[in-house]
Amino acid sequence: MKKILLIEDNTDIRENTAELLELASYKVIEAENGRVGVEKALENKPDLIICDIMMPELDGYGVLHAVQQNESVRNTPFIFLSAKAERTDMRKGMQLGADDYLTKPFDATDLLNAVASRLQKMEKLKEEMGPGINGLRNLMETVSASHALKELTEGRYTNKYKKKQLIYLEGNHPNRLYYIVSGKVKSFKTNEDGKDFITNLYSPGDFLGYIALLEGSTYKDTAEALEESEIAVIPREDFDQLIGMNAEVARKFIQILAKNLSEKENMLLGLAYNSLRKKVANAILLVSRKYNSDKKNNFSIDISRENLSVIAGTATESLIRTLADFRSEKLIEIQDGKILILNQTKLETLAN
Repeated sequence: MKKILLIEDNTDIRENTAELLELASYKVIEAENGRVGVEKALENKPDLIICDIMMPELDGYGVLHAVQQNESVRNTPFIFLSAKAERTDMRKGMQLGADDYLTKPFDATDLLNAVASRLQKMEKLKEEMGPGINGLRNLMETVSASHALKELTEGRYTNKYKKKQLIYLEGNHPNRLYYIVSGKVKSFKTNEDGKDFITNLYSPGDFLGYIALLEGSTYKDTAEALEESEIAVIPREDFDQLIGMNAEVARKFIQILAKNLSEKENMLLGLAYNSLRKKVANAILLVSRKYNSDKKNNFSIDISRENLSVIAGTATESLIRTLADFRSEKLIEIQDGKILILNQTKLETLAN
């Protein structure tokens, strides 16, 4: 049952609206003012928030701001209720990040339709994008970008890259967004001594190149195919339209960006403080998580020792010696150069 937080200082309106939502099979959490509403949002993590604008202690705009500042609830769909029907008031609410705006008195059908629509769109965006072109189709259908989808499905924006072929170069200006249909890609930076540092790994269902597009800057690293890959190419203007036409999609890319930053921070900390064995164990597990998201049995890691050593932050020779130790300890097996994890639990214990 979906949870809806209803923040309204007028008792009659709050109770009547809550009753209507409960009849529609939603669980309703009530708050009599903005301050209490923020507290209940953080406590209950609702699936959607309906909030009046004119309230004592903290108005609706303040509630929206407070919600957006907290990571645990910032992506919750938000609907404003207000007696103000002026276009400027509606525009202000939407510009601040609200997903919808209903004026009082509102029709019961309008309210339920708005709630159902916002919950349905959020469910689509919460779905993990699966491998292949279907993952991109899900996102495109969410924002009704039918023309862009047609172009992609007809293959006019799909390119094939050979192993070690460069996709984009550090310092270049971006003009497109990339989406991996099949294959594997790495991004990396090269220092003055010619040593590479892998900044990220990408697999089917991943976007890449979006950071430079969002920042309006040049690429901060270089992307290269780790194996033969098929990549859908979305022109920059389509990407700008995509995130501009729907705030939820923009938030989706911000979520991906935040997750990548967190992963990079953890990787840098590991490179600085971990022992050799711990670095290698972490590198193996990282690649396994990235390329075996379905947790298939007998999955083997097919990555060069050079790339794995860059991920681990150690010399290739040291990596090879550590892999040999792990094999003798029966943590892994190596078959035709591919790494098969035999004891996931012990490897995770070693990595922690």
